Amino acid sequence: MVVLNRIYTRTGDDGTTALGSGERRPKYDLRVAAYGTVDETNAAIGVVRLHLADSPEVDAMLGRIQNDLFDLGADLAVPEREGKAERLRMLASQVERLERDIDSLNDQLAPLTSFVLPGGTSASAYLHLARTICRRAERIMVELAARPDETVNAAGIQYMNRLSDFLFVASRFLNNKGAGDVLWVPGQNR
Repeated sequence: MVVLNRIYTRTGDDGTTALGSGERRPKYDLRVAAYGTVDETNAAIGVVRLHLADSPEVDAMLGRIQNDLFDLGADLAVPEREGKAERLRMLASQVERLERDIDSLNDQLAPLTSFVLPGGTSASAYLHLARTICRRAERIMVELAARPDETVNAAGIQYMNRLSDFLFVASRFLNNKGAGDVLWVPGQNR
């Protein structure tokens, strides 16, 4: 259980922040950037949800995703260390649930004939924004995982990879099941 009774602590005034392990890192540290960008993805999804009064199924999926993203942030905030008790970690089952949600929405869409431009409904456009933030978070996590002195849970990376796919498919679903997609026309403005 999390208890936050005081929001400001002044401990970050020196340009550092505490990981969940208590270790202090500079605020520009790649691990901090990773979980910060996951949080940014979550905030963008929150904006999408403001536009889903007519889509309770997608809203419920996004609500589960937002909770998963907090799990992922907690996972990233506590680096895995040998001999230390395990903390909250992302699980393969979370990735698998996301895949089922992707399949559920995608089965209702016509195949694409071109790349899709961000647009259509407000919810769809915001999903594209969330997707690009998600992709950035994934790139940062992969870069962090490539460092010899760092570890990143593979299920977390897989989750972010699937999440960007989910956000794309959901954007099409909310564009009248793809009928309202704005398609790219190569060379249209030459």
